[in-house]
Amino acid sequence: MKEEHSNLYTSILIDENTNWTLQEFSDFCSQSTDMILEMIDEGLIVPFGSSPAQWRFGLREIQRAQTAYRLICDLHVNLAGAALALDLLEELEELRQKSHH
Repeated sequence: MKEEHSNLYTSILIDENTNWTLQEFSDFCSQSTDMILEMIDEGLIVPFGSSPAQWRFGLREIQRAQTAYRLICDLHVNLAGAALALDLLEELEELRQKSHH
């Protein structure tokens, strides 16, 4: 008998004004809170709020965390290298947008 596999895909609509707690952010990015804290220490992501209990993360931090994770896994870059690469990619994007205006 042929075994059938079904894939369930979940979509989440992300509003630019939505923000998440540390645990929600960690769950959303499928990363441990320890990894998120390391990313914060390295300057990869910057939460809003004055203490971990008050921290909130927005869309930019999700994008940076996911891109950093791909750099780390796919290219074997360390956190410092990922932070530098992300900063350079953002700067390049800003320059591209300025040149089109």
